[in-house]
Amino acid sequence: MEGHLFTNWAQTFSCRPERYFEPSNTEEIRNILKSASEKQKRVKIVGNGHSPSDIACTNDYMISLKNLNKVRKVDAEKCLVRVEAGILLSDLNEKVLPKHGLAMSVLGAIGDVTLGSLGVITCVTLQCERAFNLKDTTIPFPLDEVLDNLDFHLMSAEHFRFIWFPHTDGVIAQYWKRTQDLPTKKPLHHRLLDWILAAIIGHHLLEALYWVSTFFTFIVPWINSFYYKFIYFWPQTRVDISYKVFNFDCLFKQYVTEWAFPRSRVAPVLRQLRSWLKANPDCRVHFPIEVRFVKKDDIYLSPAEGRDTCYINIIMYRPYGKFVPYSKYWRAFDSIALDNEGRPHWAKAHRVTAKQFAVMYPKWSEFHAIREQLDPDGLFLNAYLERILNDRPLDLY
Repeated sequence: MEGHLFTNWAQTFSCRPERYFEPSNTEEIRNILKSASEKQKRVKIVGNGHSPSDIACTNDYMISLKNLNKVRKVDAEKCLVRVEAGILLSDLNEKVLPKHGLAMSVLGAIGDVTLGSLGVITCVTLQCERAFNLKDTTIPFPLDEVLDNLDFHLMSAEHFRFIWFPHTDGVIAQYWKRTQDLPTKKPLHHRLLDWILAAIIGHHLLEALYWVSTFFTFIVPWINSFYYKFIYFWPQTRVDISYKVFNFDCLFKQYVTEWAFPRSRVAPVLRQLRSWLKANPDCRVHFPIEVRFVKKDDIYLSPAEGRDTCYINIIMYRPYGKFVPYSKYWRAFDSIALDNEGRPHWAKAHRVTAKQFAVMYPKWSEFHAIREQLDPDGLFLNAYLERILNDRPLDLY
């Protein structure tokens, strides 16, 4: 297909590839790659377009995996599920795994993303486990209380995260624990109230208020404070199916960036960011600032490679698609991150180049050698990958 316009979910990055394909099987993908190689075109694989960066953009060939969305095999005894790479996690969680009494052990916040610069993944086998419920306990705290007692909070649940409301000292801490309890059932009037709080006040009113704040930026701290004190301040507890707790609504269009830090750097990073916001009153920023934690691993280019890690995610909403200035905020956070051993989230907007990554990742050169071996002609490169692999800077913000 020619003339296709690709735009990511947040409508912050777009491209018009020369050719766009939606193959339905591996043989069709092979033919596309052969044609691209013969015509010296590059190929980019795209999933559901949720990445808030130019990672999926290309001017050459784009392959969508949306039609490779089938379940190949389920081994309920071993908790193994083999699926094609274009399947949405929301479909997997809602339509496939429950039929077999299975669940993913852990999930990200967004459900409608796909699985998927070294080649094309067409199929993957997932190690799942028996379905389970999670108890979600939400408690408000002052920011400094959480930072001063972080180890205690981390040890209080299997999964812990907290959300800071900038321009306030308010934090919402969330503790997720496995439980044998059944999902919480609320009477109709409670469900109606929850819907009003989530959909009307938590989404539509917030979008309207942030839109108004683009003309009167001084009200942003008031908006953040209002939502913390009157909407999110109250302790809450619920039990639900695991994926319904792991996933949450990302609301409306937004600019997002995120960095991974050694766990020991959480308090310095957030305190430096708080000090910067106080010193720059012209920069009024949106909530939430999300802080979450993962264990270290040994994957070459994992942001958690070799160290217990904290991810800190900052955001600026785009109410009704309107542009909101964010570059000053992003650059300040970049500077703080680089001073605190940060590693940027691969799928989110950043300005880090190969020379910096070589310092951040001990196994960078080994990965580079593997990439050169698997893709010597650079068939799977695009502007984003050129920037981070071959040190070609691009001023994104």
